[in-house]
Amino acid sequence: MAEIEVPHPREVFELQGQHAAEEAFEAARARGRLHHAWLLTGPEGVGKATFAYRAARRLLGAPPEPDLGILGTDPNHPVARQVAARSHPDLMVLEREGPDGKPRKVIPVDDARRLAEFFSKSPASAPHRVAIIDAADDLNVSSANAILKTLEEPPPRGVLLMVSHSPGRLLPTIRSRCRRLAFQPLGVEATADFVRSRTDANPEDALRLATMADGAPGRALQLAAGQALAMDDAARDLLADLPRVDGGKALALADSFRGGEGPARFSLLFERLSDRVHGLARDRAAEGFGALDRWAEAWETLQRLPREVEALNLDRADALFTALTELRQAAAQA
Repeated sequence: MAEIEVPHPREVFELQGQHAAEEAFEAARARGRLHHAWLLTGPEGVGKATFAYRAARRLLGAPPEPDLGILGTDPNHPVARQVAARSHPDLMVLEREGPDGKPRKVIPVDDARRLAEFFSKSPASAPHRVAIIDAADDLNVSSANAILKTLEEPPPRGVLLMVSHSPGRLLPTIRSRCRRLAFQPLGVEATADFVRSRTDANPEDALRLATMADGAPGRALQLAAGQALAMDDAARDLLADLPRVDGGKALALADSFRGGEGPARFSLLFERLSDRVHGLARDRAAEGFGALDRWAEAWETLQRLPREVEALNLDRADALFTALTELRQAAAQA
């Protein structure tokens, strides 16, 4: 598959399958009953951030473009061009990406504190001031509390759009002050069509990516760009060899965790191993096999190790061989 570039949501002007959410938001805006804070919830990759930028462009004064949906706007309109260039004075975005373009572990509290100052000013050139938090799940305790202060004193012409993949992890006081909009997956078949329309993936690979992404088109595109198919093949081969482990394959995978793409490949491999082990255990349970405790322990290890590697800066190769040991023991006792 050719190299794929995944556009940032601020550069995307189409959104599929989220008509109900856009209709609800536009109806509130048109009636003059626009809530000051919106919590956009749903699985990662279903279009929440794309919606946030579409809503922001409308709130900042871009006129509708009906051919692009309810909140569609002309990409060449001055507002849209300013948003794409990150230069609109009435739009503020909080995200993990730092000023140097590199992802940070969290959205720092200093960034979150800027929100109150931003909303304390009147709009410079638009009907509203708009802030997007992508994603609220990346706020730490301090930055979440800083956001809460803004929510407790809503600005008169300010609108906050908060993306959340896991709203249950947010402070209840944040959730209670927001109007929630739920976003649903597009579906596997429609997502496979989406992947094929934007990549050179064949029908089989597009369907695999759509299935891995649980019908979330943005996530499927990210997986395609991140060599998920290669990592899924590697996970399948490792599990097929159990309880034997091919040392050459394992070492080659460990070596691939170095370099700029190493962390992403590591995360993808563990995601694919975890998903395949979960499916294997489910199938064995359905067939009446007992003694699945070791597979459950192996699955928990696959879930835990990536978090520990990131939090403690552990060696990824060591984490892989730890996981393979657990998988060998599970297979030997199956």
